[in-house]
Amino acid sequence: MSGEDANIAALYERHALAFDKVRGRNLFEKPWLDHFSGLIKRQGHVLDLGCGAAEPMAADLARRGFHITGVDTSETMIGLARERFPGMAWYVADMRKFYIPTKFDGILAWHSFFHLNADDQRAMFPRFGALAGPGAALMFTSGHFEGEAMGEFGGEPLYHASLSKAEYEALLAKNGFKVVAQISQDPACGGATVWLAKNIRR
Repeated sequence: MSGEDANIAALYERHALAFDKVRGRNLFEKPWLDHFSGLIKRQGHVLDLGCGAAEPMAADLARRGFHITGVDTSETMIGLARERFPGMAWYVADMRKFYIPTKFDGILAWHSFFHLNADDQRAMFPRFGALAGPGAALMFTSGHFEGEAMGEFGGEPLYHASLSKAEYEALLAKNGFKVVAQISQDPACGGATVWLAKNIRR
């Protein structure tokens, strides 16, 4: 883990309770979750990479009847997720290294994937492919332009990066995914740039 990556993980752990408190629960992301869920079989198994404390994304999927495996680097946030949804599987781990011998029906990396640098993002697509079962849905958020950007949380700088739209499309195709829906800076979803794809390999 580079210093940059370690700083992101440490920042989220330092501010875990504050982040959980300010994380919106009004679920303006619901239209995208509806679309994502519609691609997943009933009671399917969803991998949430960067799940935080499970609210509101994993919580919504759990209430829809999906089994959730959540992964986050923050021990505090995973602890909250375990308290809230003890019947699900929660791991303190780095998404770039996480592996269990399971093929998932859905993979979600919402507002987490874009904290990886460009090379690490590229390396995630074979991992998505390896973790995805036949017909699995993949949904992630990226930046809306190629390059790096600094945000802020808790008065500290917070790193983001993005590849180009063309490169995301190429990486998805190379690793067996077909783009189902994509929008840049969705005004109905807090300005999120969202990618939704489906695994077409058997």
